[in-house]
Amino acid sequence: MTSDPPAGVDWDSLAGTYPRQAWLERSSLGTALDLLDPRPHESLLDIGTGTAELLRSLAARPDSPSDATGIDPCRRMLAQAGPLPDRWRLIEARGEQIPFPPASFDLVTISYVLHVVDPGTRERILSEAARVLRPGGRIATVTIAPPVSPVARAITAPVRWAAERYPSVFVGLRPHDPARDLERSGFSKPVRRRDFRGYPALCLLAVRSQ
Repeated sequence: MTSDPPAGVDWDSLAGTYPRQAWLERSSLGTALDLLDPRPHESLLDIGTGTAELLRSLAARPDSPSDATGIDPCRRMLAQAGPLPDRWRLIEARGEQIPFPPASFDLVTISYVLHVVDPGTRERILSEAARVLRPGGRIATVTIAPPVSPVARAITAPVRWAAERYPSVFVGLRPHDPARDLERSGFSKPVRRRDFRGYPALCLLAVRSQ
């Protein structure tokens, strides 16, 4: 999901079919949660939660946080979310205008969001993420992984071209590495892990500066 989609992306109309591709995200969401290593006493905010796939993956884990919140601006996406544990909640809100005071959470997750928004919106989302995280809090992000090798760049060239040329259809496949964005927003140099069991994903873990 996105907090400020490119022109022409109608997330309301996609809400009904979006869960069909969720299986392509599950492995990378698990990788991101492995990096994040949430504990029961910690509170978590999932920005751009969409149909709450990450929260459901988190709920299935032992020692999941007792307090978790997902926010998304698309009401129909939120309506597709299944049951969540008691005290967990879903709120209609934008990632660049998070309705919580500073230092409200120990953990933030942002999956399949940062690569579909423009640079200005990305900066505002990460600034808000840093604001609501407690000092020393952790953030995990998932984006489409940029190709590294010449062979991978050649193979993915048509997809990358389509994502730039027709963003209303293919923006979800646009690769982006948000490591520098995170560092500019006050986070540590991220730990990174790639996952190719589904969408080619880049998972990053960073810590909010004290």
